[in-house]
Amino acid sequence: MTRITVDVNDEWLEAAREVLGTDTKVATINAALHAFALRRRAIDIVSALDSVQLEFEGSDLGWRHGGGRDLSRLEEDARGGVPDSSVA
Repeated sequence: MTRITVDVNDEWLEAAREVLGTDTKVATINAALHAFALRRRAIDIVSALDSVQLEFEGSDLGWRHGGGRDLSRLEEDARGGVPDSSVA
């Protein structure tokens, strides 16, 4: 754990506290830093997944016992219904 002295904008700190639901300045700053670290990790994961072309055609036929799901629109649905123009 590192101890630092830093000037913080009080309005931004209060806004972050309300969003994060924290009780103290220290908890708010730590929660905000944690949220940004998680966000960065999520961006890295999505970037890694975006580098792999996935094929879902016929996915509903790959499940046993007739319980298949058609995943052919999974990527498009995950992107908010916008087709990926890089995939032909």
